[in-house]
Amino acid sequence: MDDDSAHIPVTFEHYDHVSGPFYHGTKADVEPGDLLVPGHGSNFEDGRVSNNIYFTGTLDAAIWGAELARGEGAGRVYTVEPTGPFEDDPNLTNKRFPGNPTRSYRTRKPLRVVSEVKDWQGHPPDVLQAMRDHLAEMERQGLATIDD
Repeated sequence: MDDDSAHIPVTFEHYDHVSGPFYHGTKADVEPGDLLVPGHGSNFEDGRVSNNIYFTGTLDAAIWGAELARGEGAGRVYTVEPTGPFEDDPNLTNKRFPGNPTRSYRTRKPLRVVSEVKDWQGHPPDVLQAMRDHLAEMERQGLATIDD
């Protein structure tokens, strides 16, 4: 993992308009009170260990995370709370979408699991496959690099 002292995120204190609830989509089976931490393999770039952990203010973006997460088992969506400073996710904010309509964020500090969202509805199979195909094509073209 990179040295935290070299990276200064835009913190929550600078974002009076940012409020929860916040969500994280994954395949990890965790309990309320557990901490989700950076330092695990990226869901979007083979062989990469992520310096950040990502979360969102929209249930739909978390559902995408749960559906696209690598690993075995069912996707899961959790409500989470950041334990430290966080910033807009530069992989989406102003790179793929103007502003931050997906309310996507990242942090180098743990996320505390508050609860599991049990009643979420996944995307239709054809929509999910189209997203997987799109991500695979971006990777094939060398465009799937993550700013981490």
